[in-house]
Amino acid sequence: MKNSVSDRSLYIDSEEEYDEEKDNKSIYDGNESDSSDSEAEHRDQQQIQPSSYNTQWPQSYRQSIDLYSSVPSPGIGFLGTPSLTRLGSSFLSSSLTRRHTPETLPFLAKPGVPTLAEQQQKQQQRRSSHSLLPPIHSRRSSIRKDDKSKISHEHHPMPRHSSFAQAVVNGINVLCGVGILSTPYAIKEGGWIGFSILFIFAVLSFYTGLLLRYCLDSQPGLETYPDIGQAAFGTPGRIAISIILYVELYACCIEYIILEGDNLSSLFPNAHLNLGAFELNAHVLFAILATLAVLPTVWLRDLSVLSYISAGGVIASILVTLCLFWVGAVDGVGFESKGTSLNLATLPVAMGLYGYCYSGHAVFPNIYTSLEKPNQYPVILLTCFIICTIMYAGVAVMGYTMFGEATLSQFTLNMPQDLVASKIAVWTTVVNPFTKYALTMSPVAMSLEELVPSDKSRMYSIFIRTGLVLSTLVVGLCIPFFGLMMSLIGSLFTMLVALILPCACYLTILKGQVTRFQMILCTIIITVGVVASAFGTYSAVTKIVENLSS
Repeated sequence: MKNSVSDRSLYIDSEEEYDEEKDNKSIYDGNESDSSDSEAEHRDQQQIQPSSYNTQWPQSYRQSIDLYSSVPSPGIGFLGTPSLTRLGSSFLSSSLTRRHTPETLPFLAKPGVPTLAEQQQKQQQRRSSHSLLPPIHSRRSSIRKDDKSKISHEHHPMPRHSSFAQAVVNGINVLCGVGILSTPYAIKEGGWIGFSILFIFAVLSFYTGLLLRYCLDSQPGLETYPDIGQAAFGTPGRIAISIILYVELYACCIEYIILEGDNLSSLFPNAHLNLGAFELNAHVLFAILATLAVLPTVWLRDLSVLSYISAGGVIASILVTLCLFWVGAVDGVGFESKGTSLNLATLPVAMGLYGYCYSGHAVFPNIYTSLEKPNQYPVILLTCFIICTIMYAGVAVMGYTMFGEATLSQFTLNMPQDLVASKIAVWTTVVNPFTKYALTMSPVAMSLEELVPSDKSRMYSIFIRTGLVLSTLVVGLCIPFFGLMMSLIGSLFTMLVALILPCACYLTILKGQVTRFQMILCTIIITVGVVASAFGTYSAVTKIVENLSS
């Protein structure tokens, strides 16, 4: 990578590994004829050609998203590692002036050359019996044929050592985020009939998540979502998909700032600050304070500890769900509101909110390529979607039946502030984004740092990250509508990332193997995504303009 990667590199002897691969190949195909041996050797020679997927912008995507999604999940033993020490030493003292040293992945190690048994086991694992999809081709990591080829530390394939449980936790942590706070508001906007959209999007998003796997397995060297875009549509596809993914992450950081301002101002409604002729109300004051609090975490180079802590997002989601149930069932608020059947006028807003709930596709390829047993991916994905959908649906029904038409964009704002369970829910909601903000912004920052010429000042990294954080504050204060911003993100970006692009890439990459049924199904999903995106975006933008004008 040009700028944001470490100057340290790994060197491998490509010819030795190539010879070993040919030896294994000859053993594996010992009973084949001489002609088939030559054909297999020709295919191997094609597969070991240098891959261009990791040499174009953004080269930092794999590393940064691995940090963002905590792939692979750490063990309990990480508390005894030097990670905590590196966290303290990396802050401001030295890492802020080392622009060429990227966020550290302590678990990134060079995998050994696989044995014949391991190769055969992986080939068996990568086969699938899913009836809606074509057979998977075995994929092999690309190796440069040049002698002493130089491979960047961050670009080397991740070792497969993420277990089933770790992958499920990672998937739930990515899927079940702050979107759970707005599911009761989504029912209010769309009605009970519109509530079915949540389950429709769950099924469609699960299927497109499987499509990403088949895209990854179609060619050697594919590891990330931008890689898939490049395989399908060339360099423009890679750049376009990367920009969409980065803007989505950036918009999520704006949501975090709005979230902090809303919930902290509900806890301390009388807080204000006078600065001469300017008076900052509680919402603006806490949004500024939250931004100043997360800014140093964005400057950090070693985000490994934050990635460990952010995995607690699963616990946070479960905790706020239990608090909502406790307030309704034990503290006496009750579940009495019946609500409306259908709200056509605001149904597109609800579609965007439901779509936002399933915006984890940017991370699914990373989770899949880090699995120790890749054949478990469909079950892992299904488990994540079932658990998250149950949580989304449960919170949506409980919240809307508790608060009815008075439901706000975050159900924590409706909960009586004098109750202990309410305070726990609000403070959990406040603390969680502090661990996620830096991890969410880091991929955006690292991608921009790649574009900075190497001869520029190393302080450019700090300027880029500071500018990104301050810009999220400005946008959050200018458009302080949590629910509408979430609907806009879900409609404009999530529909592209979760529904439209996976199907489009799948049809393009595997066009020679796609059956008529698969083509029809993908076309339907693309149509649903386009319609939902168009109506949802228009409705969200219209509502935002109306609120700003009033």
